[in-house]
Amino acid sequence: MSHMIEVTNLRKAFGALQAVKQIDFYVEEGSLFAFLGPNGAGKSTTIDMISTQLKQDEGEVMINGFRLGQEDEQIRSSIGIVFQDSLLDPLLTVEENLYVRGSFYKLGRQELKAAIKVAAETANVTEFLNRPYGKLSGGQRRRADIARALINTPKVLFLDEPTTGLDPQTRKSVWEMILKLKREQGMTVFLTTHYMEEAVQADYVTIIDHGQVLAKGTPLELKKRYALDYLKITPARADELTELLQNEGIPFDKIDDMFRIKLDSTVDAIPIIDKCKGNITNIEVVNGTMDDVFINLTGAEVRS
Repeated sequence: MSHMIEVTNLRKAFGALQAVKQIDFYVEEGSLFAFLGPNGAGKSTTIDMISTQLKQDEGEVMINGFRLGQEDEQIRSSIGIVFQDSLLDPLLTVEENLYVRGSFYKLGRQELKAAIKVAAETANVTEFLNRPYGKLSGGQRRRADIARALINTPKVLFLDEPTTGLDPQTRKSVWEMILKLKREQGMTVFLTTHYMEEAVQADYVTIIDHGQVLAKGTPLELKKRYALDYLKITPARADELTELLQNEGIPFDKIDDMFRIKLDSTVDAIPIIDKCKGNITNIEVVNGTMDDVFINLTGAEVRS
């Protein structure tokens, strides 16, 4: 699989503040890539640079085969961006907004009309095309924002926390559309999110903090490296379980009546459970999560 985005030694400073410190990563064509980090980590600065909105101090960026700083018009033609704060006019209808934004691409009248039709159908906004953007629900506005970003049929779609503030059902609907774009159009999706359950759906994840890359990998690889599984046991006889675990040299934490045992992998729970059978009233094996990965790497909970 070829690289749609390649970032090498990218750096940006604002006076004495080193916002981005020579980071490297790549995004494979047709993949869903999650770019994670707490507030102030350098995510927005990085995205602003690779999307041609901000000039880098050092480093090279290639998008769709075009070099940042030399072929910026071609890069802009290759990407679509959905910002966390919408760019659309609340007084105009969705269709009017799409025509206004689409006019920036210098398409012919019929070509623009066809592009808007495809974008509207793809983002599932046709049913409210003639409604003012400001009168739409949060989920409808987000779909309209995505339609706006699809007018130029981008190779790469940047999504900056696209489901922030949406209710769970609407978030699910937006995500179904995002995954459909990736699956049916082979679109490369570059995502930032503070919902770790969304990051789990990514093909590849890069986590940054203080302007530096902390970790890269698939969600499964990152959970194996930076999160732990746990076995939780509530025994019938706590003293008996305490003695057994101590005799076996198995470390544990005790929270009220529940014993928590760290596992290198979930299968390690099997022999422990076997030793404890007959003294168990409740049992649970808990897998490490992307939240655990994030906290273990950055020392902070993910913040909206």
